Amino acid sequence: MNKKINQLDKQYQELLFDIIENGNIKETRNGNTRSVFGKQIRHKMKDGFPLLTTKKMYWKGIVTELLWFLRGDTNIKYLIDNDCHIWDGDCFANYIKHNPTADKQMINDAIQMVNIKDWFINKIKTDFEFANKWGELGPLYGKQWRKWGRKGNYVVNEGNLKFSNGKFTEIDQIANLINELKTNPDSRRLMVNAWNVGELDQMVLPPCHYGFQVYTRELSLEERNKLVEGVPESLVDEQKVPKRAISLMWNQRSVDTFLGLPFNIASYGLLLEILAKMTNMIPDELVGNLGDVHLYENHLPQAREQIVRESFRLPKLKINDKFWADNCGLDTHILSILIEDFQIEDYQSHPTIKAPLSN
Repeated sequence: MNKKINQLDKQYQELLFDIIENGNIKETRNGNTRSVFGKQIRHKMKDGFPLLTTKKMYWKGIVTELLWFLRGDTNIKYLIDNDCHIWDGDCFANYIKHNPTADKQMINDAIQMVNIKDWFINKIKTDFEFANKWGELGPLYGKQWRKWGRKGNYVVNEGNLKFSNGKFTEIDQIANLINELKTNPDSRRLMVNAWNVGELDQMVLPPCHYGFQVYTRELSLEERNKLVEGVPESLVDEQKVPKRAISLMWNQRSVDTFLGLPFNIASYGLLLEILAKMTNMIPDELVGNLGDVHLYENHLPQAREQIVRESFRLPKLKINDKFWADNCGLDTHILSILIEDFQIEDYQSHPTIKAPLSN
């Protein structure tokens, strides 16, 4: 164990303690919670990759879900095919909602699969038509990030906004963000939004983390030189040494602090690393603005266990971008990024702590 506590685990443990000590009791759609409001997590990426060490984290699942978002996908088949099951419950609940009475064949098959949920997951894996219909979660994260829908355009006419036509267009917010980072990196509009109020009622679950903003700054010559120690100053530019540092801040309306938040922290840390790679920048600071920050009552024993654990050093992230197709469109670029391109090194952690997922 390290005598020096890493600051990320410390912040997280202090947040757990704050909720337990000061949280307001609330009755919610999926169980009672203890809840506080308006908290923040801050982490310097140079201190290590933000993967908690006070319990073992499911790294492959974190990578898989983020790539799923970036692909613009909203169907859980990609997740299930890659052994990531964090959205199974929401999709299955939607299926049961629309199929309250199972037919005989489904019951017979389910008996063989131990339970109906196992049957459902197997059908998503093996039946394309079934997966296409019942694996769909609606227009949530990936769709909004890559295919935000807009009908028509507005034009200014004598100071008033006028609707010009009814043509439907899609906006690729991630492509726009990367283009702005490359061409206008000091913009204050480097934002991506998932909270599309016109489509919330079509989503199985409205976005919990509903948007993020990035910020860049110029690196000093001293900072750049540290990146390539031993290279003469006159050759720093020729070596394509990054000229800027990039930070990311995400906003989250609802925070399942025990199961969800550690996942969210690592996911946005990974997104920051990917954006940095795509724009030749250095990851700087990760910031999370958290709204309703809660612990479910049935997570309290697990949270108490994690609070008293000592932390290890944060791990390092190694990215293999050798085969990323960056001289092409963004879709091809993202499709060339594979789960195995992201490896966590020097990761020491305590064992996982199991807790029920509240769907």
